[in-house]
Amino acid sequence: MHKEEQRSGRKPLDTREKMPAAVVFDMDGLLLNTEALARRAMRLAGTELGVELPEAFCALMIGVPVDGCRRLLLEHYQDALSADDLFAASTRHLKAQIDAGEMHLKPGVQELLDLLDEHHMPRAVATSSSRDKAAHHLSRAGIRHRFDALLTRDDVSQGKPHPDLYLAAARALGMAPSHCLALEDSYNGVRAASAAGMPVVMVPDLLAPTDEMRRLSRAVMHDLHEVADMLRARMVSDTSPLQPVPAGG
Repeated sequence: MHKEEQRSGRKPLDTREKMPAAVVFDMDGLLLNTEALARRAMRLAGTELGVELPEAFCALMIGVPVDGCRRLLLEHYQDALSADDLFAASTRHLKAQIDAGEMHLKPGVQELLDLLDEHHMPRAVATSSSRDKAAHHLSRAGIRHRFDALLTRDDVSQGKPHPDLYLAAARALGMAPSHCLALEDSYNGVRAASAAGMPVVMVPDLLAPTDEMRRLSRAVMHDLHEVADMLRARMVSDTSPLQPVPAGG
């Protein structure tokens, strides 16, 4: 094992790899700190409804679309907890946190988007959130206009960990999945990007990287500043990034 990987748990960077032609971002926990806010909102909603939601159970819902969360609630709580009541209370608590100014960009977002602008690299968001929620959060954070495409759970038949969102994002950008770079914080997100044939870098938020995540990811990085550094290094070594292919190619 490389010494750098032994020290940090991350794979060493390989700047000889071809530059991606586009970047596909997850949203919650990757661009925005909304994963942590949503977990807090969910636990507050559980308390309000008289049911304790342990941290370990909340972790199971990270990166899972709402239909998957419904199944998890049914499996663990049966009739003791109404998913509709929980989601309604959780949405209210999340909105209160956002209205209080607690939502913010994750470290490195602006730097990375500026770098992509400088090199005219297209980018998309592929999120398990609904379109209304994603558009609201990105607009509220002031970055919705900085993405060429927004793909949400509403746009595909199957959410993460299925590859549909990442395949749809590649099509929207007119790229082959293998020519894009996916950035993810969740296990299901990494699995989805990998299943789509898209190279993925994991930037952990609430979930620590596992052996599976290291195997599926090209690298595990501390934040998006580090991702920007990686891309700069590749730009120096490769001045001819991969070119777009026709959508569906």
